[in-house]
Order: sequence, then C-alpha cells, then structure tokens
Amino acid sequence: MHYAFCQTARGPLLVAIDRDGLRHVEFCDGERPQPVLPDWRHDEVALRPYLEQFTAYFSGRLTRFDLPLAACGTAFQMAVWAALREIPFGHTVSYRDIANAIGNPKAVRAVGAANGRNPLSVIVPCHRVIGSAGALTGYAGGLPIKAWLLEHEKSVAKMNSR
Repeated sequence: MHYAFCQTARGPLLVAIDRDGLRHVEFCDGERPQPVLPDWRHDEVALRPYLEQFTAYFSGRLTRFDLPLAACGTAFQMAVWAALREIPFGHTVSYRDIANAIGNPKAVRAVGAANGRNPLSVIVPCHRVIGSAGALTGYAGGLPIKAWLLEHEKSVAKMNSR
C-alpha cells in the first residue's frame, strides 16, 4: 500500500492506493481515522494523480472524480457505495432514498451501516446522505466535517450556476 496526505481546511486527508486503485480516503482528524499501517510506504509520486484531483475538489475546480477505485466490501456495501456515487455534487438524499435506489426499501439502517464502513470518504460521497427530516446524521469523519463538506459543495455549486 502506498499513501500520502492531501492538506484540506479540515486537516490532512489520508489517501492510500495499491496496484488495483484507491483503497482508503480518510480525514486524519475525523472520529474514526484509518491508521497508517507499518507495511505502508509513503509515496508522493505514486499518489500525485490522486492528490491533484483531491486538491482540485477542495479548491472548487472539480466536482466529479475520475480515479480507479478498489474498495473492498460485501455485495450489499458495494451496491450502497455505487448508489452513493450517483448522488449529484451539491445535492443530498436520505438513507431511505439510497435504500430505494438499491431496490431494498426496508434496508434503511443497513444503508446507514454501509455508509459508516465506506473506506473512500469524499470520493464515494456518503457525506451527501442525511436523515429523512433533513438532519445531519452519522459520518465517520464526524458531523463537523460532514457539515463542512456539504457547505463546500453547496457554495461551489452555487458559484458554478452563475
């Protein structure tokens, strides 16, 4: 595994890849950060294309990532994560909306659990999922980071619509 950090206004973002693609994206200052494991290698050169896209996203120049993803999860988790990638930049949906999108309307809580296990924060935008009543709920990086990501996307979308 190769890793590097992208600096953001909310602290460093750990970005880790292997030969198959992107494996981990986590805010280091979040509530449940992915630790750098002893066998991982710091490698800014290998991560350059990834870091460039994250830098562009955080500066408001990128609204959709184009990187090879290699998240590992159950078939259910992979279905949820695929549905998350369909949420448009600057928009939010409910957990129920995602459950309906994957054809399992009774799986609202399971969708929340799959969101919580998303290893590709930001790029698989679980931060765009909110409670049915509009409340911010659950985010492995913590609710302040979730609120900041949503506000960032809202302001970029507003700026791009002018």
